[in-house]
This record gives sequence, C-alpha cells and structure tokens, in this order.
Amino acid sequence: MARTWQGRPVLAGDVEGEAAVSRRGFNTYASFFSSIHVPSGSAVCSDSGNTDLHEIDLAGKILCVPKTTGSTSSGAVWLRLVTLGNAPAAVLFSEHIDPLAAGGLVVSDIWSGRRIVTVDRLGAEFLEAVRSGDHVHVRSDGTVLVAD
Repeated sequence: MARTWQGRPVLAGDVEGEAAVSRRGFNTYASFFSSIHVPSGSAVCSDSGNTDLHEIDLAGKILCVPKTTGSTSSGAVWLRLVTLGNAPAAVLFSEHIDPLAAGGLVVSDIWSGRRIVTVDRLGAEFLEAVRSGDHVHVRSDGTVLVAD
C-alpha cells in the first residue's frame, strides 16, 4: 500500500524513482557545483552544509525538499544539469515553489526540451513522511505516491 499526497504540478509528468530527501532549504548552486562542469552522468551533492544530501548522487533521483535557496545562478544550474544528463528526475516541494527554482526549471524545460518533473504544495506532512531511499511515483496530475 502506498501513502498518497496531492500537490500542484508545475512541470507535469509521470516518473518514478528513489527519493533523496532534505528537510532544509536546498541550495542549488552549492549542491551541484561540482556536477555542472563535466558530463559524468552523476550529480553528487557538494553542499557540505546540507547534511541530509551531502555526497549523495542526485542524478535521476526524486529530490524532495521544502524549497530552494541560493543565488540567481541556480536557474543556469538547472539548465546545465539537464544538458549534461545529470539532473534529478523530479523535484518535489513541500512548500510553494520559489521564483528562482520556478524560473530555472521552466527555462530548462523550454530550452533543453528535457523536463525535470516538478510538483509543489505537497505540505509539511509529506516532507515529514518521505525518507531517502523510498520508492516514489509522481503522476502528471500532481499526485505523489510513496511506497510503504
């Protein structure tokens, strides 16, 4: 049986994968700094300040965070990740998506033609319940299922 949450699809899509969870603001630039220069197929989190995700490969994962933090360069980081093939499969926000993440993820989708499925407004309960390593299925209508 799966636990279910309903969010708002920002960039709709149907994707499943392994969750990578941070309960703190996700600094896009700091997290992907070492992954945006070389097409390696991996995106190991280089943000030592994020103890939830530091040194975890986020490529292809379902990234679950409350919101993103950091500089305006984060938009370019998302685009670079999808161009290199290092991007997470999805980003799930417990809160409203912030403008920096929204701009970067939408531009990445338009300019690269490769979508990082994005859902926001999943609620604090979602972020409290999901754990790194959980199997997550995201549906195009914003429904998120987490396997027990």
